[in-house]
Amino acid sequence: MSLTLPARSYLTEDGRLRSWLLSTDHKRIGLLYLGTTTAFFFLGGAAAALVRLQLIEPDGAIVSPETYNRLFTMHGVIMVWFFLVPVVPAALGNFILPLMLGARDLAFPRLNLLSWYLFVFGGLLSLSALAAGGVDTGWTFYTPLTSDYAKGHIVLVTAGIFIAGFSTIATGVNFIITIHRLRAPGLTLYRLPLFVWSLYATSVIFVLATPVLAITLVLLAFETIFHVGVFDPNLGGDPLLFQHLFWFYSHPAVYIMILPGLGIVSEIIPVFSRRPIFGYKFVAWSSVAISVIGFLVWGHHMFVAGTSVYAAIVFSMLSYLVAVPSAIKVFNWLGTLHKGSIRFDAPMLYALGFIGLFTIGGLTGLFLAALASDVHLTQTYFVVAHFHYIMVGAMVSALFAGLHYWWPKITGRMYPEVWGRLAALLIFFGFNLTFFPQFILGFQGMPRRYATYPAHFQVLNVLSSAGATILAAAYLLPLGYFAWSLARGERAPANPWGALGLEWQVPSPPPVENFRETPTVTGSPYAYPPMEDGVQDAADG
Repeated sequence: MSLTLPARSYLTEDGRLRSWLLSTDHKRIGLLYLGTTTAFFFLGGAAAALVRLQLIEPDGAIVSPETYNRLFTMHGVIMVWFFLVPVVPAALGNFILPLMLGARDLAFPRLNLLSWYLFVFGGLLSLSALAAGGVDTGWTFYTPLTSDYAKGHIVLVTAGIFIAGFSTIATGVNFIITIHRLRAPGLTLYRLPLFVWSLYATSVIFVLATPVLAITLVLLAFETIFHVGVFDPNLGGDPLLFQHLFWFYSHPAVYIMILPGLGIVSEIIPVFSRRPIFGYKFVAWSSVAISVIGFLVWGHHMFVAGTSVYAAIVFSMLSYLVAVPSAIKVFNWLGTLHKGSIRFDAPMLYALGFIGLFTIGGLTGLFLAALASDVHLTQTYFVVAHFHYIMVGAMVSALFAGLHYWWPKITGRMYPEVWGRLAALLIFFGFNLTFFPQFILGFQGMPRRYATYPAHFQVLNVLSSAGATILAAAYLLPLGYFAWSLARGERAPANPWGALGLEWQVPSPPPVENFRETPTVTGSPYAYPPMEDGVQDAADG
């Protein structure tokens, strides 16, 4: 089935650059976010590629140790603050949320546009300071690691993150109000798409946790400029105070990055297995539970920092507790897949890859939640591997799953399915080859952030760097075939996947106003009819 473009799609309404840069249409703003975060992704990835090249040889002949420190700092700052945190909520969330709710736009369209400008300005400010060189603290900015000669640059980098933080707060407020006030008639609490639940939980973290980071960065800048002791022990400050404040935001920020991905997978699994989501209420409320409990576990990053052993025991228990709602989601996804009529299209392959990588990342996190094993594994490549399995492997797989799933709706074009499946498989293979050896390296005691290492670690480092080469090519592949689909892809029907959500009830790409009339919801977006074992649903053709 092939449809022509609607007469007034958001893409054809006004093609001038000015109309895009001043647009208050949530769909265009979502694409602006997607473009800028993609640019930051490849910049951060380039720094990571140089890091992996350095680690092929034990003596690290590519760059000096000082440059190496600046490279992994640039990689971490760009990827965490300007890609992982904003990309799914601000890009896909901006585009899809009003369509899922039956609304014509977000509650505050001008605030939405302002949030993008704040994000771009903050990103460019931090990037310029990083490019100027000298920042070698890592993305955490621990006060004792701050180099004296780089303090001016550090102020600029943290100022950029501070400004970008206001962008995320604006997005969170906008999403919360929109979900509460602009839902279509009949779209009750337990008829909300699970992606909406995950965006709501993420928005709560945006609004409640980001101000703590902002205050922390202001204090750091105040200390740096005026030499007033707050965190720096050389000035009479307390470095543990910085860690407490930083991780109070940054551990919930882990769930800012992963919760939207959990929501995407919860959308895709029912569609491509042709079964209702198993345990809808458990999946929905587990997002809220992750958001709430995530505020209580920041101390597990500080087990070896000199905190009280009794506090460490409590944080260890809470760290195990936060794994429970995540496990509930995995269990319910597998329950949905059970006896389903599964279609292994690209979105589904990415979603299945997400489940595998997320499970490995979550299980290895339990080693770091245990006091005894954490003492051995802290500051080793085990931590690097665990973090990347969750934040890069799982989260980026979810991002690609969502992009492939909603690409026909966003662009009105289909992508080449064979290439999409190939990219999904290459990303899964390349990622595991890159980061699984790092679990072994960390367990054997190789510390992270070192530019050189003993020769007996070389084989595993070479394997990791070889995997990074495959992974880089696999990440570039969708960029190529998505660009091809924009020019030559088949016209997309309104609902190519046979899904039941409101966003699939409008043409592809959507008209400017989304819905000519406000829709009325009468059922669940996951109400696929039950099937006998092995029988293909008729809607699949």
